[in-house]
Amino acid sequence: MSERKWVYTFHEVEEAEKHVGNDWDKVRALLGGKGANLAEMTRIGIPVPPGFTVTTEACLAYLDAGEEFPEGMWEQSLEALKATEEETGKIFGDAKNPLLLSSRSGAVQSMPGMMDTVLNIGLNDETIKGVIALTGDERFAYDSYRRLVQMFGGVVLGIPDEAFEEALDEYKEAKGVDLDTELSAEDLKKLTGEFKDIVKEHEGFDFPEDPYEQLRMSTEAVFSSWNVKRAIDYRNAAGIPHDLGTAVNVMTMVFGNMGENSGTGVAFTRNPSTGEKKIWGEYLLNAQGEDVVAGLRNAHEIQHLEDDMPEVYKQFLDISEKLEKHYKEVQDVEFTIERGKLWMLQTRDGKRTAKAAVTIAVDLAKEGLISKEEAVSRVEPDQVDTLLHPQFVLEAKQEAQKAGKRFATGVNASPGAAVGRVYFDADTAETKVKEEGQDVIMVRPFTKPDDVNGMLAAKGVLTSEGGATSHAAVVARQFGIPCVVGASAMKINLDKRQLTANGVTVKEGDYVSVDGTSGEAFVGEIESIAPTLEEQTELLELLGWADKIAAADDVRDLPEGWPTRGLQVWANADYPEDAQRARTYGAQGIGLCRTEHMFFETERLPIVQDMILAETSKARTAALDKLLPHQRDDFDGLFEAMTGLPVIIRLIDPPLHEFMPDEHELLEAVIENRIKNAVDEEKVSLLANVQAMHESNPMMGLRGVRLSVVMPEIVGMQVRAIFEAAADVKLRGFDPHPEVMIPLTGHVNELHFIQPKLEELAAKVMEEKGVVFDYKFGTMIEIPRAGLTADQIAETAEFFSFGTNDLTQFTFGYSRDDAERNFLVTYVEEGILPENPFQTIDRDGVGQLMDITVKKGRSARVDLEVGICGEHGGDPNSIEWCHLIGLNYVSCSPFRVPIARLAAAQAAMKHRGQ
Repeated sequence: MSERKWVYTFHEVEEAEKHVGNDWDKVRALLGGKGANLAEMTRIGIPVPPGFTVTTEACLAYLDAGEEFPEGMWEQSLEALKATEEETGKIFGDAKNPLLLSSRSGAVQSMPGMMDTVLNIGLNDETIKGVIALTGDERFAYDSYRRLVQMFGGVVLGIPDEAFEEALDEYKEAKGVDLDTELSAEDLKKLTGEFKDIVKEHEGFDFPEDPYEQLRMSTEAVFSSWNVKRAIDYRNAAGIPHDLGTAVNVMTMVFGNMGENSGTGVAFTRNPSTGEKKIWGEYLLNAQGEDVVAGLRNAHEIQHLEDDMPEVYKQFLDISEKLEKHYKEVQDVEFTIERGKLWMLQTRDGKRTAKAAVTIAVDLAKEGLISKEEAVSRVEPDQVDTLLHPQFVLEAKQEAQKAGKRFATGVNASPGAAVGRVYFDADTAETKVKEEGQDVIMVRPFTKPDDVNGMLAAKGVLTSEGGATSHAAVVARQFGIPCVVGASAMKINLDKRQLTANGVTVKEGDYVSVDGTSGEAFVGEIESIAPTLEEQTELLELLGWADKIAAADDVRDLPEGWPTRGLQVWANADYPEDAQRARTYGAQGIGLCRTEHMFFETERLPIVQDMILAETSKARTAALDKLLPHQRDDFDGLFEAMTGLPVIIRLIDPPLHEFMPDEHELLEAVIENRIKNAVDEEKVSLLANVQAMHESNPMMGLRGVRLSVVMPEIVGMQVRAIFEAAADVKLRGFDPHPEVMIPLTGHVNELHFIQPKLEELAAKVMEEKGVVFDYKFGTMIEIPRAGLTADQIAETAEFFSFGTNDLTQFTFGYSRDDAERNFLVTYVEEGILPENPFQTIDRDGVGQLMDITVKKGRSARVDLEVGICGEHGGDPNSIEWCHLIGLNYVSCSPFRVPIARLAAAQAAMKHRGQ
């Protein structure tokens, strides 16, 4: 016999602990979550039906060996079965006093309903006589027998469920009844025979009468269910590794369907929807567990059990409280009452809503069951995200789904719920909002920078093309606009002003509802709720704890002079209202203000175009002089909203053609005029200018600092506007801290050329205004060469900010939109890439380049401020990496600031002192 131990009875938890070194997480890995908890409940005196667990190691060995039990496993199972017989006083397979068993899966992480279970193992034509004699209930006995044959046939033998269900339905129809419970003992006896015939018909052999063969085959079925498609799909969706395996829990059957003094139920030790400290659940008398789940009968609220069985109810409350205190967590329990005796069949950490997760974590900390740090660690960042975005009322959405109103699905690019009338271009959307007060959903094939006005006006955005980091997605997340992109089933006809999808036609002006959380779009209006951070008192308290954890002085062990405190969280904000929202949400600065967004506003765009088309520096300066007051006003509001905190303003970055009319549309207009023998000289001239600006690869062309070198007047105007605004705000009694960011630096000489000119202008403005304040000039690290020469650049730049979207593009050699549209999804699905590098920092490549940049930069300037302002700044995994390499801050959308605060604290706790 093998010396390796594959099987543990529920009384052998100490032996399992010794096997894995007294590490409870490893015990769970060995016995599975269900098996570990059954053994633990047994240890602390909770009434658990006797049984044993076959380990996850045995499952993996079975699968690796081509579905063969490892040596010694079956023999150990039989030994554990003997111990179970001794404990129960029953004998497996005995005709007079039979022991009946269940065989259930039990993965390390809960995967409800994904793997297999077989009940009533041990019943056959002989043992059923003993069951009838012992219980005096023939109907109960044959009900259990037919359930075994049906479950064994479906789970173990793979016979389609429909074969049994159809036979059952036909039998009930013939008897003139609607429910299984209306069938008599004789009916169930005949039905059991019919089920056996189905097994013979499908498999060519009889249903196995040997109880040991039933147990062996059931064990194999549970092992094999680890690799069924639904389990694999669930693990992929939940991020559960595929190499964990499942345990098999073999437990003595206890029955809740033995009369009115028996019953079964499921419950949570606190309300899983609201977090209220009150037992929550349902039960049924004279029923088995599957009856509660299947809804065959109307279950009762758990509190009514006090009326039916007061002593059992009191015992149940005591056990529930004991389990919650023992595990220091809300428990989801299953129980059965057999003839007045309470048995606990399972306990596990309870799944809960986002609201309940926060409430429960805060309450448990206040009750002294867990620490504040533990409370912070128990709330997932995604749960915070869910809490702060408008959501559809679940029941209303379900009704819409049942009514067939869903017409499109796509990428859930920006979470939240939005309802409004459909409009197909940005200007119309903006007009409908501003002039008519409509709620608008902007629908486009894809969005461009000049669609921003419509996006900002809209309640939601829906596109037929694009991915999670497309323009629409990025802007929508920045401004907290619910957005679904890449809904490829939609065919948009801009001429007819309508879309069609899955047989549904939506015309301009029709109402639709967009769910950016799930990536769905529905015809009509669905009721929604819109929470605010101020309403979330428990969340505010939790985030306050998180901030203190992240800011602790002992969080990081970094080189002398580097920041030892944890990450701060800043926000990306282009307008004063965004900055105010960011501050309300807890941002400690503005990490990115994109000045080009301001240029797209309707009254400014013609001036910007005049500036671009100017043929002389004098003409360009004249146009810029018109823009200066607008830019100054923009920055004034930002500095006032963020008084006392840093505000990083990025100088103009995109190529100038983005501010011009579309070349193809202009060309079509010119050709159409010529066909009509009409010539529009203005359009012809404009087309010539746009064509002259054409670049083969504009994202690598004349933009960023290169544009500042070629046309220094533009950034000169911007710096003047920044410092005039800061001076005005200072004179009004506020405390501005401007930081000017020069984008796309690739060579230190670019900074040597432009930065001194800008610093000179800044000093001049302060002298003119008669005021002094702190400021910095720095650069955006987006080009790999800048990172590799960071020590040279840091001699001039006073801060670095990683633009990780472009840095990822340049490092991988990917065009972001093209990659997401053409191959990135396939790369992730096929395992070529572990995840989309535009959503989570690629630590091995882009991440290493960031690490090198930080080290080289601080070798030249030890107090160099370094942060991140790309989309990755709101991603928890990326935030953890930023913590590890010693960044000062991450900057993200205002709506993701609370998420980032939590993620920063969790990173600090996870890597304290590293």
